[in-house]
Amino acid sequence: MIIVLRSAASEADLALIEEKIRDRGLSAHVSRGVERTIVGVVGDERHIDPEAFEGLDCVEKVLRILSPYKLVSRDFKKDDTVIDVLGQRVGGGSVALFAGPCSVEGKEMMVEIGRRVKEAGAGFLRGGAYKPRTSPYAFQGMGEEGLECLAAAREATGLPVATELMDPRDIEVVARYADVIQIGARNMQNFRLLAEVGKLRKPVILKRGMSATIVEWLMSAEYIASQGNQEIILCERGIRTYETATRNTFDVSAIPVLRTLTHLPIIADPSHAAGKASLVEPLSAAAIAAGADGLMIEVHNQPEKALSDGPQSLRPAAFAAMTERLSRVAAAVGRRLGSS
Repeated sequence: MIIVLRSAASEADLALIEEKIRDRGLSAHVSRGVERTIVGVVGDERHIDPEAFEGLDCVEKVLRILSPYKLVSRDFKKDDTVIDVLGQRVGGGSVALFAGPCSVEGKEMMVEIGRRVKEAGAGFLRGGAYKPRTSPYAFQGMGEEGLECLAAAREATGLPVATELMDPRDIEVVARYADVIQIGARNMQNFRLLAEVGKLRKPVILKRGMSATIVEWLMSAEYIASQGNQEIILCERGIRTYETATRNTFDVSAIPVLRTLTHLPIIADPSHAAGKASLVEPLSAAAIAAGADGLMIEVHNQPEKALSDGPQSLRPAAFAAMTERLSRVAAAVGRRLGSS
């Protein structure tokens, strides 16, 4: 349920609404728009009667949200959410670029790649310090040492860094270093992890699970939002189908579908969707044309020696050439490549 306050409603009116909600054992989430303030009621709505609010002078209307996800729904917030990270924006008409290697492999490597992708227009540096791998014998990441490498790259380049969180036990150390926390596809329905991330005040990239429906994906976002953190970026990275020509099947239709269902920004990861460097550019162009708010691209200075996902990684020069071409695609659909 959402409660829409009149434009003249005061802070005291808002406080009264929140108190009435809490008295019924529910929680209130406030969204302040340009003209209206909306209060989302989260919890078992059987314990609350809309008439308890409809009669208040400060209330314009009370609406039931029929979808199972509420705080992330377009019903709760009509305007698109724009997330600002150290001056870099995700949403709002531009196409943000997250770029960097799949795995952090050293300080010098991260600083060098960070400088190169920034020169090419990237607004964020990505890199995994903790890696979820199918095989227990594969490279699992550098851990906190990898996070220190990311921090050094941020210091050298000024780029905010995004990195993956896999385990609630690592949340404190990852949050200490990361500007954006990524929840990978394998953890999309790790509800304990989602709830803990929801208590942070850091933007979260939530990747779509390998076989998740759009509704399941949004319900996972709701887990984060219900704990107070609504700075959520949805990332389409391909889903598992019967097709074997690519690593995953890139669901480009998910982008415009999500646009009608949620106010959250939506980015795409063509690197994981394709699994092949040669396919990254056409999938990136498709994502931009479909309305994506950003791209997450894997870039490595020596893909043939990468400790993970080398075949889908672009060299810095190839990334720069691609972004120049993609900028024309963005312009053709009234958007701009770059997030600042």
